[in-house]
Amino acid sequence: MNCRFCKAPLTHVFIDLNNSPASNSFLTKEQLNEPEIFYPLKVFICEKCFLVQVDEYKKSDAIFSSDYVYFSSFSTSWLAHAKEYTKKMTDRFGLTKKSKVIEIASNDGYLLQYFKEQNIPVLGIEPTANTAEVAVQKGIETVVDFFGVRLAKELVAKNIKADLLLGNNVLAHVPDIMDFVAGMKILLKENGVITMEFPHLMQLVDNNQFDTIYHEHFSYLSFHIVKQIFESQGLKMFDVEEIPTHGGSLRIYATHQENKQQKVSENVNILLEKEYSKEMNTLHYYNNFQQKALKVKLDITDFLIKQKKENLPTGQAGKKVAAYGAAAKGNTLLNYCGIKNDLIDFVVDANPHKQNKFLPASHIPVMNEDELKRNKPDYVIILPWNLKKEITEQLNYIKEWGGKFVVAIPQLEIF
Repeated sequence: MNCRFCKAPLTHVFIDLNNSPASNSFLTKEQLNEPEIFYPLKVFICEKCFLVQVDEYKKSDAIFSSDYVYFSSFSTSWLAHAKEYTKKMTDRFGLTKKSKVIEIASNDGYLLQYFKEQNIPVLGIEPTANTAEVAVQKGIETVVDFFGVRLAKELVAKNIKADLLLGNNVLAHVPDIMDFVAGMKILLKENGVITMEFPHLMQLVDNNQFDTIYHEHFSYLSFHIVKQIFESQGLKMFDVEEIPTHGGSLRIYATHQENKQQKVSENVNILLEKEYSKEMNTLHYYNNFQQKALKVKLDITDFLIKQKKENLPTGQAGKKVAAYGAAAKGNTLLNYCGIKNDLIDFVVDANPHKQNKFLPASHIPVMNEDELKRNKPDYVIILPWNLKKEITEQLNYIKEWGGKFVVAIPQLEIF
């Protein structure tokens, strides 16, 4: 494998999470009796440009298919984030009913709906037909396709270009990031603005967020490398914000190199210096990450085994352990740790598209929230730890029967 940016050969392994199915490949009851396909989850770091990346072990069109189960609108905190973003962009860039906002990976219309409420024309681009259908039902015009140079040229030929071109948590999801960024250059109006949000590699490393590594994420991005990628395609970075979503993300602002309207903020150099001070452009920064993940694995499996063993001498079942949030990051954690449905009884998720299915590899059943109230588990493991505050407030009632919450990342915590 060669680096998807600078094309240098990749030999340095950042972390190897062994083989696992794609994190969102949920199973029906009938599929439990069928073989599952496991793919390597080995992450490399380029020793030349320091882009952290995985190979396209499972093709993106197979991952983002018509039975994709991630719908953005099932997280209230994410909806609030999207609504706040739309207001901020409208105010900052003076968007009106004469503007055009285009979102790449628009999912179920979770964000564009708020621009639409302000009568700002919108267009969604979304490769998964089932989520796009939900957006269309909300009155949001959506193109069902993968984005890149080809689609950008097709849209421009129809006289469609963006004043604001955005994408939240998509930049890391594209196997050909160069074609993706080149497509944005084509689709952007002369004085248009691009914003992209993505998890910050610095947070992944510093906070041991190895569970955010899965087959949908082809690249793990620092600000330094993203700036280089955009500049290589004639786009300049003029601002950046550190935001708390997904355990610590970046929101970048870019425009055409020729656009003089947008002055480069001091935030750009401040963040670059922050990354350089941590030596993110050296291999030293990325060493020992495998050992940090191993410690989490040993701690969480030891905890679960202890709960199940507690009452064995009396012949009774051990403590009841459930999980909340059938998130992709949860599947990475469970599968790397080798945790199955004999250690966690069930997982609860608000998304009906996941309910009554089973997690890949672990085969833990996905239930609705009523199952918590019926079974009254002793422990609830919060798999999407980035939503810990939202989830603990929602499930505060488990304290009524003495239930406790558990998170495994960045280290085991019981509260």
